[in-house]
Amino acid sequence: MPDLSLSTPAEAYAALLEGNARFVRGEREHPNQDADRRAKSAPGQRPFAVLFGCSDSRLAAEIIFDRGLGDLFVVRTAGHVAGAEVLGSIEYGVTVLGAPLVVVLGHDSCGAVTAAGEAERGGEAPAGYIGDVVERVIPSVLAARAKNLTDVNQFVDEHIRRTVAGLVGRSLLLATEVSAGRCAVVGLSYRLTEGTVHPVAQRGLHA
Repeated sequence: MPDLSLSTPAEAYAALLEGNARFVRGEREHPNQDADRRAKSAPGQRPFAVLFGCSDSRLAAEIIFDRGLGDLFVVRTAGHVAGAEVLGSIEYGVTVLGAPLVVVLGHDSCGAVTAAGEAERGGEAPAGYIGDVVERVIPSVLAARAKNLTDVNQFVDEHIRRTVAGLVGRSLLLATEVSAGRCAVVGLSYRLTEGTVHPVAQRGLHA
């Protein structure tokens, strides 16, 4: 069942931040995680946010944002690298399922970003398709270095910013929803030790 109180980008964003605050305080409410919610959500889904995050095992979206079944449409790849499958999944979450918010979730000490920084400085990229992931993060590292940024967590933030811009820039469907005010795209950076999220970038978010 949709939560009609979370129908705007600002409302959806506020709900995520409130859930993260509960998680950080150790006061999780575990909403929408019981048998009744399972039964009600089985006929169909209407999530209030699309969460596109890094695949890191410590970034379990429903846990760190204290949400439950049917709340979040989650798409994850190493280093939140966005290919055609990712873009199509995000478009589906927004245009078919009606989610008013897309969140790009990165995190400090990201392994993919660290490897990209090392490869850009002359090291070898990892073998196999892991190397492909790293190569697609390198442009963010180069953009960060052009701004005289040197810390890996500064690289992470630049990668989040470029991912947000890339989603809107590459997807006409998503750009149309953002321009119409029906959806916003925000970039957040998660702190592994503290459990907090920090805003990095946004497109289309208004109070």
